[in-house]
Amino acid sequence: MSGPMYLEPGRGKEDTLMLRLASVSSETMALRLPRIGAGRRVRSDDEVDSLAAQLADRIGPAVHPYEVAALLESEGLTADAIKEKYGHRNLFSLAEDLYTRVPRSFPEPASAADPWAPDHVRCALRGALFGLPGLAYPLTSGLWYADGAVLALIVAGLLSWAWSQGLAHRAYLRLASGRHEAGRTLLYGAPAGALLAAGAGTALVGPGPAALFTVWQSVYLAAASVLLVFARERLLLGALVPLIVGASLLPWMDPGPWLRAGLPLLTGLLVVAAAWYAIRTALKEAPAAGAVRPGVLASLPYGLFGLSAGVLVMFAGLRHPYAVVALTLSMGPAEWLLYRYRGLNVAALRGTATPAGFRLRSAAVLGGCLLGYLLPLVPAALLTGAEPAPLLALGAVLWTALLLQAFGIAWLPAAICAAAAAGVSAAGVVAEAAGGAAGISAAALPGPPPGPLVPLLCCGTAAVALLVCCVSLLGRPTAHA
Repeated sequence: MSGPMYLEPGRGKEDTLMLRLASVSSETMALRLPRIGAGRRVRSDDEVDSLAAQLADRIGPAVHPYEVAALLESEGLTADAIKEKYGHRNLFSLAEDLYTRVPRSFPEPASAADPWAPDHVRCALRGALFGLPGLAYPLTSGLWYADGAVLALIVAGLLSWAWSQGLAHRAYLRLASGRHEAGRTLLYGAPAGALLAAGAGTALVGPGPAALFTVWQSVYLAAASVLLVFARERLLLGALVPLIVGASLLPWMDPGPWLRAGLPLLTGLLVVAAAWYAIRTALKEAPAAGAVRPGVLASLPYGLFGLSAGVLVMFAGLRHPYAVVALTLSMGPAEWLLYRYRGLNVAALRGTATPAGFRLRSAAVLGGCLLGYLLPLVPAALLTGAEPAPLLALGAVLWTALLLQAFGIAWLPAAICAAAAAGVSAAGVVAEAAGGAAGISAAALPGPPPGPLVPLLCCGTAAVALLVCCVSLLGRPTAHA
């Protein structure tokens, strides 16, 4: 032996024992001794370091060496390889060493695709489709006007709105079972709704051109509802082309009575044909096995909401019709914001750790989406000469009610909207009675309330109530799970 062996750390040439062989060549043999307590040999450092580098992304999130041991087993490491290549006694010794070498890291999971990503084109198209049928009224003006004609159109429109809302909900429920079942629901439900609305309107106005236009309106609304349920917006837009062309001529020339009457009639025929095509295509699919027919009462609150919303919009339109046109066109952005609300709340689920934190973030999302919907209505109200406050209150009522309905909460928004509609209607009855009006218009359909105060109070109160319901019911993580 050439000299003493240093046992202090960092000395003795990395714990190497020098042995001088008894030979003329004075060869020296170096023996690498095991490091005490480590369970491995120093010569395996490079191999362990290499293994740690290879598996660092999977070792970093581990919270216990046993997780690393399970990972090594899944990599197929054998006991011989652990001893010979990595210099460890067993799997757990190597796992503990790797766990110590790799610092803890808990990377965020990859962002998942938004399951509620809206279709921008479709939402914009649906907003336009809600307003384009209104072109039929200026195009056919003067052809159908008579005593009680406006009343007949309003009553038929309200019935069509109510029926279409309930029918669409029932069709969507049946669509969950299959397109065949939804097609059968619409095959019988759409004509029944058109017959109900047209019959009520015709009974009010009597036979004549006004009755024919009332029938056209009822049939169009029923057929358009079929196309919207089956997501055939582009087909509906194509059917509206004759009406759009006729209305675009009005600023430049008088199309004449034949085109004024013929183009809307052609549009009605095209929409009915498209609806029949959509229903027949759905009926060709095989019926779903064991499909359950939902109860009629499940769709009743949606019909009640359609009637209540129609009454509120009608009273707003009697005062400022162009403001209601803007409100109708805003239904496309409203639908887009409903999708964004759901998508942002799903992201909030991943970004919060407590129910209270999620409720705060969900409330912020709700406020942002509602504000994003209402702000464009301010210039629309000013440009049309309407008071902004009542229009914003009405818009808030419609959007928050639709939001609750999107989560399957139907009776609560329907009842609140019905109460608001009843309040505005009662004020209209009182106002018309005080003005000395009489006859069927006062008995069957109240006039507009005197000034914007009553609609503002009714819709404002309803909007606050609906907003509280949204924060309370939709601020729970389970509502978005």
